[in-house]
Amino acid sequence: MFQQLAARLQEAIDRLRGRGRITEEDLKGTLREIRRAFIEADVNLEVARAFVEEVRERALGRKVLESLTPAEVVLATVYEALKEALGGEPKHPQLKDRNVWFLVGLQGSGKTTTAAKLALYYKGKGRRPLLVAADTQRPAAREQLRVLGEKVGVPVLEVQDGESPESIRRRVEERARLEVRDLVLVDTAGRLQIDERLMEELVRLKAALRPDEVLLVLDAMTGQEALSVAQAFDERVGVTGLVLTKLDGDARGGAALSARRVTGKPIYFAGVSERPEGLEPFYPDRLAGRILGMGDVATLAEKVRQAGLEAEAPKSAKELTLEDFLKQMQNLKRLGSFSELLKLLPGVGRALPQGFQVDERAFKRLEAIVLSMTPEERKDPRILNASRRRRIAKGSGTTVQEVNRLVKAFEETKALMKSLERRKGRGLMGMFRR
Repeated sequence: MFQQLAARLQEAIDRLRGRGRITEEDLKGTLREIRRAFIEADVNLEVARAFVEEVRERALGRKVLESLTPAEVVLATVYEALKEALGGEPKHPQLKDRNVWFLVGLQGSGKTTTAAKLALYYKGKGRRPLLVAADTQRPAAREQLRVLGEKVGVPVLEVQDGESPESIRRRVEERARLEVRDLVLVDTAGRLQIDERLMEELVRLKAALRPDEVLLVLDAMTGQEALSVAQAFDERVGVTGLVLTKLDGDARGGAALSARRVTGKPIYFAGVSERPEGLEPFYPDRLAGRILGMGDVATLAEKVRQAGLEAEAPKSAKELTLEDFLKQMQNLKRLGSFSELLKLLPGVGRALPQGFQVDERAFKRLEAIVLSMTPEERKDPRILNASRRRRIAKGSGTTVQEVNRLVKAFEETKALMKSLERRKGRGLMGMFRR
């Protein structure tokens, strides 16, 4: 998501690069391009206008017209305004000894999947979640949550057809008490559209369960429609925070940029993939940095730590073998799409062409090459003469040229590691250690 918006914003700011001074007309032109980029990204019109006006005031306050580096001043100004538009400081739900959270939203928004993702996320933080499939009208919705609960290893309490809110409350309280569950995630009813019957059911269930948080799950790919949905749920049920799903999609992203300012509710989480682990706490500053091609090293470092890769790096470049090289490539695969990882590095996202994708199949070919080597060859690639390389190419279903490229990449990696070690890092993951 945001690829088109990111490209347009970066292009507008890059036009100012290399200029010693800019005129007021230059600034107006840049702001017009930024406003147009927002509108094309399906950002709410009032939000787009307010954003551009805020950038203009901040830029003039910083005397951008007198600056010798106008592009950098405008970039910093747009970054700060974008961060504020997305919510400013990150906000996350406050956990108590016992918690009941409602998940509300339309059918198809990713609500049920988000409930399971939240359960897995907080389970990993030491909580004991309980999922509640609370759609009293749709058995299929309850079955979906049951399957997801089994997948993430969290128990699911299923309501009965037409069960009353009072009965649901008694059963939830008893189950949570008997199994010592401290986070109850209630997947409420969802429909294809908002109707009075749905809202009345949610209001009654909320009155019975008295949730600590009411999380509205919004599909970021629905555009401006998501904003009217948010306002309707907030008016009738009372929303405390938002979860944006499908931020890994190819939509224009207007809902994500508009939701915070239009609803006044903080964005707590973002769904970034269909995998159970594909849920991240929402950080406005990090997303703003990604959109502007400034990278997101903090998120990359978290991914490394969460995957437990810090301790797996070799002790030094001198000890690095092709076996280690293969393992580190496999570690990178565990962090997610390599194309997305590159965009988290400062400056790299801006340099990559729009729509850039790494051929993930290349990893499999490299893996096959290393696995076709003997232990001695993996330990010391200097013994790889021409006949050995032909054998390896044949055994891995690749070419001698690909084997040569792998060996060259390995040597370049060792050189990079030596450079990192001089900066007190260790291995490819050493730069992310605290």
